[in-house]
Amino acid sequence: MAIVAGFYLALQVLWLGRSVLLLGFLGVLFGLTLSVAVDWLQHRRIPRGIGALMVVLAVLGMLFGLGALTAPQIGSQVRELRQQLPAAIKQVEQWVEERQSGVTNLLEQVAPEPAQPAKPDQPAAQAPPGEGEGAAPAIRRGLADQLSSVGQYFFSFFSSTVAVLGGMLLIVVVAVFVAVEPQLYHGGMMHLFPHRTRARTGEVLSQMAILLRRWLITQLIAMVVIGVVTTVVLMLIGVKAALALGIIAGILEFIPYAGPILSAVPAIAMAFLNGPETALYVTLAYIAIQQLESNLLLPLLMKEGLDLPPLVTLLGQAVLALVFGFIGLLVAVPLLGAAMVPIKMLYVQDVVGDDVSLPGDEAQS
Repeated sequence: MAIVAGFYLALQVLWLGRSVLLLGFLGVLFGLTLSVAVDWLQHRRIPRGIGALMVVLAVLGMLFGLGALTAPQIGSQVRELRQQLPAAIKQVEQWVEERQSGVTNLLEQVAPEPAQPAKPDQPAAQAPPGEGEGAAPAIRRGLADQLSSVGQYFFSFFSSTVAVLGGMLLIVVVAVFVAVEPQLYHGGMMHLFPHRTRARTGEVLSQMAILLRRWLITQLIAMVVIGVVTTVVLMLIGVKAALALGIIAGILEFIPYAGPILSAVPAIAMAFLNGPETALYVTLAYIAIQQLESNLLLPLLMKEGLDLPPLVTLLGQAVLALVFGFIGLLVAVPLLGAAMVPIKMLYVQDVVGDDVSLPGDEAQS
């Protein structure tokens, strides 16, 4: 009974600290990537602690330098985006209403319906509130609610300064500790397994580290490329707040499948300020950019991908977002990719006996 109670208490503690654990996973993810640069410095006779500090300071210096150069323009464009987004939503509403009313008028001309006069001794039936208003208001309300909720969710997430800074600080601290002494934590994990299985366990952990490191490097490069390309394309089309929208597209590129859709919503809404034709151009531009990213950029950057079927990825993102919120959506893909490594190695290879490709195979050959 005491064991069951202790197990239940442990689950409760883990559930209460779920956000911290997921942020810690992001820290490990970044730490594995930083360890590549730290290893390079160590080979040049620089101690790991000093090397990790140098790498972190270099990264933070580049980020602060870039922020100092672009902060005034980004700040003004973010304010413009927040001010103009309601007007853009109204433009979308008007466009939907015009198209719906045109279809309604056409149907009335083709099949006019005679009006039924009310009887003199009976009052005309009153339609319940909300009924008989047509499809346009319902569509407008639904579209406005969706766009407004996306905008409010996005801006409220980034406006939570204390929470964001605290989470970023935790990620940086965990990343530094992992980058300085990765073997310490690797050895600690090995002590959890019997001696007869430690060799295979070490191979699995090494493959997971290789996969996560390559995935993050690929995503960071893709985020920069998508952000720059999106900004340039939106500027050429003439969309307002192009730089802010490009930064949003670059940041949300970290979330496969769902991120590009979320980033396209405010861009298309802002494009409606210039007219529906501009919105169409922006939609086509986002589709083209994502097709180039999926079929050209990512295959070039990462030949051995996560090997996750799109349906599994989308379902995993939906479940983790539902359970853990936005942070669950952030870590869904690398978490699923890491979970696939022991499945492939310990079940498909060791039990079934089939050969599967792993990211570290070409490095070992």
